[in-house]
Amino acid sequence: MQFKITLFTRKKSFQLSLFLLVALVTIGLLYSCSNSNTQKTSTASLVNGLKKNHSSSFPIAVPDLKYGFALDTFHVVKDTIREGEFLAELLLPHKVDYQKIDQLARNVKDTFAVTKLRANKEYIILSRDTAEGADYFIYEPNVYSYVIYDVKDSLDAKVMYHPISTTVKEAAGSIESSLWLTMQSYGFPTDLIDKMEGVLQWSLDFYHIQNGDKFKLIYEENTIDGKYAGIGKVLGAYFKNYDNEYYGIYYENGKIKGYYDEAGRPMKSPFLKSPIKYSYRISSSFNLRRFHPVLKRRRPHLGTDYAAARGTPIIAVANGVVTKRGYGKGNGNYIKIKHDKTYATQYLHMSKFAKGVTKGVQVKQGQTIGYVGSTGLATGPHVCFRFWKNGRQVNHRRLKLPNPEPMPEKEKPLYEPIRNEMVNQLNAIGYPPVIKEEEEEKGIEEVEAQ
Repeated sequence: MQFKITLFTRKKSFQLSLFLLVALVTIGLLYSCSNSNTQKTSTASLVNGLKKNHSSSFPIAVPDLKYGFALDTFHVVKDTIREGEFLAELLLPHKVDYQKIDQLARNVKDTFAVTKLRANKEYIILSRDTAEGADYFIYEPNVYSYVIYDVKDSLDAKVMYHPISTTVKEAAGSIESSLWLTMQSYGFPTDLIDKMEGVLQWSLDFYHIQNGDKFKLIYEENTIDGKYAGIGKVLGAYFKNYDNEYYGIYYENGKIKGYYDEAGRPMKSPFLKSPIKYSYRISSSFNLRRFHPVLKRRRPHLGTDYAAARGTPIIAVANGVVTKRGYGKGNGNYIKIKHDKTYATQYLHMSKFAKGVTKGVQVKQGQTIGYVGSTGLATGPHVCFRFWKNGRQVNHRRLKLPNPEPMPEKEKPLYEPIRNEMVNQLNAIGYPPVIKEEEEEKGIEEVEAQ
């Protein structure tokens, strides 16, 4: 009997132990799953919390990228080149020695010579470690490009170009005083005047525009980093002067490039109509019996006087060779240019000559040859422009000058659709309200009063 009881007890004890073991394993698994889910939930909450608060708690620093460098990673010095300052004076304080500066100057002669650095232009010096000296010297010769000088390692230079954004814009207006003041009153860029004259200067005498004349333009405006950077091409121009209408359409196809009128004739001709731009007026015309304001007697005036501000550039009206450059008691500083076997021109009363324009030099149409002054027998700043045909002085404003080379016949079918589209676009531009001079003056007075 005793034996049986013992055996039963052992059997029950084994069954209980087995039950407890299974229970413990089950509880362990359940706890493990629960803990794993809790960890996942906690981790997910933490990640979501980081995402939610990332912008406020962990802001991303946006690097200041310019000239191809992250400027935040450099010590940056910005300054302006002063009169008489050389590259050595700019770099020596930044631990670039004479030997490196001299070698740099030799290496970059054909890329962007250091002699081209100009006063009043800004520059930037970048240094990774100021204790070890500068790494780069950056100079911007104009708004479109910049030069990177490596002043530590390669001692060379690279000319780089800013990315340009181009937008096509329209302009229109009515002349109420002068072309210059009208363009300014409408808020158009001042260099747009130069571009418009560049298109129409062979066809239109801008010294005989009058109140009521009208203009329209379709042109490209360039921007760099959202800032105005100048005028690109004028794609189409229209000007109404008296009862005459002028169109200038830009056309480019392979070797052919330039402005053409409605009939496909080139706008550009061998001679410009004037030796200066933005003249205030023709102060004296070609006259065989003019009363001379200095000599106080009548004598022939065999030229045309264009009054302009002192220092205004004087340009060659055509390609040619400088045959004379000098000073005369009456002429003051003057230049004479021979254009071909038939034609020659002369420019008097200059304040000074343009650099490099000397006797025997070839000059191109539109090239600056000197600057307006009042040297010689002159009562005020102007240029007396004289024109020779076959050795005889003539009135160039009444002269029928040679025509330019016509557009090839095979190009006209390609040009005409472009012309038609541009003319239609120009005709569709409306004119803004006329701004009278007295209204401008009143507006200026009101601003000053405030």
